[in-house]
Amino acid sequence: MEKIRARLNIGSKSEPVKLRKRKSQLYSKEETCPLDNGVLGVHVTVFTVAFRLINCFLVQTSFVPDEYWQSLEIAHLMVFDYGYLTWEWTAGIRGFSYPLFFAAIYKILHFFTYDAVQLLVWLPRVVQALLSALADIKLYCLIQSLEHSDVAKWTYLCQLCSWFTWYCCTRTLTNTMETTLTTLALYYYPLPGSKTHSSTKYLILVALAVIVRPTALIVWLPLLVFHFWQEDNKLKLITHLCLPIGALTLGISTLIDCIFYGKWTLVQYNFLKLNVFHNVAEFYGSHPWHWYFTQGFVVVIGPHLPFFLYGCTLASKRYRIMLITIVWTVMVYSCLAHKEFRFIYPVLPFCMVFCGIALVNLRTWRRPAACALLVSNLVPALYTGLLHQRGTLDVMGHLQTLCDDSDPSTPPLPEVLFLMPCHSTPFYRMSTRSHRRQELCR
Repeated sequence: MEKIRARLNIGSKSEPVKLRKRKSQLYSKEETCPLDNGVLGVHVTVFTVAFRLINCFLVQTSFVPDEYWQSLEIAHLMVFDYGYLTWEWTAGIRGFSYPLFFAAIYKILHFFTYDAVQLLVWLPRVVQALLSALADIKLYCLIQSLEHSDVAKWTYLCQLCSWFTWYCCTRTLTNTMETTLTTLALYYYPLPGSKTHSSTKYLILVALAVIVRPTALIVWLPLLVFHFWQEDNKLKLITHLCLPIGALTLGISTLIDCIFYGKWTLVQYNFLKLNVFHNVAEFYGSHPWHWYFTQGFVVVIGPHLPFFLYGCTLASKRYRIMLITIVWTVMVYSCLAHKEFRFIYPVLPFCMVFCGIALVNLRTWRRPAACALLVSNLVPALYTGLLHQRGTLDVMGHLQTLCDDSDPSTPPLPEVLFLMPCHSTPFYRMSTRSHRRQELCR
């Protein structure tokens, strides 16, 4: 009898049975992003930050004047009380919120007397590079939460090897910040099946993007409409989130503009009136309606184009709203006479998702295709980053030596006449030692 009891464990105190925890992501409720696998044996976060910092220092060329005259030159004026404002600022169509971000950096440098020219030039770009790295990581995490790891990995590769992203993502352009905020907002956007969505966070980021550049609303209009359509409690979405967030951000930005303009100024209205109703932007050039379809989009997406088109045929329904957003944005900008490559830059991260889906489905041709994609993007990335339009920056290096009064043997400060189109060069932040507060070049 005792042997039977012992065999059946009757009356004995046995340890409770522990159930095995399932490790499958299908059973996990945690909103995590598995970055531990790494890239080339390096943690994805570390690799991305290092990659974008290298990106920053290998882009030594000029793109457009707005890179300086809508951000750093204005920040220089805000901190050091001297500088120059272009006509856009006298007309009140630019907001001070974006330059204020860099002015805070300059103010910290000035306070600790570290405001040397090289720091004034490079530190804002390093900060922008870090923000772009954060956007890259968030894009990877978003696709990881929606698809299996292969799609996330190849989307991440497409994002990093895009020549136009390399060319733009470390510049202090409003378009760059708009793209960064758009990518971050996309991470929190309620895409079907998303585990990372947060309506409050994404709406705040969208509001900030619109403050930085009002045209960000073009990109986000179909996404906002889609969110409203699928939301169960539509009234709460509007009254508890959209209106308070929109009113708060618009109020703060308007207050900042009124302080620095010295008068009541509604930048968003002035921007709309001059650029849309009066079509002042056409003064800087106009293109035919099909330019984005035949040239602009083709150049921006570059060698990714066949992968993007193939990915559009394979993507699931959850990505349909992203494809609609891409087409909508290109169509709306096609209606405007003045067109530039950088205007459609914010939809480029959307395109990378479809490119990643395409690469995954190539199967045996996946790695050869990825290598071809990498090499074909490397050439334009290095050429545009190191050679194309670098003269306007190189000349400021020469002028800086002429304007340096630290050496007693230096001759009297020169007067420089710029015979250049439309503020082609940066100015005070690259030509003076700002903490001396001297107008060294005119």
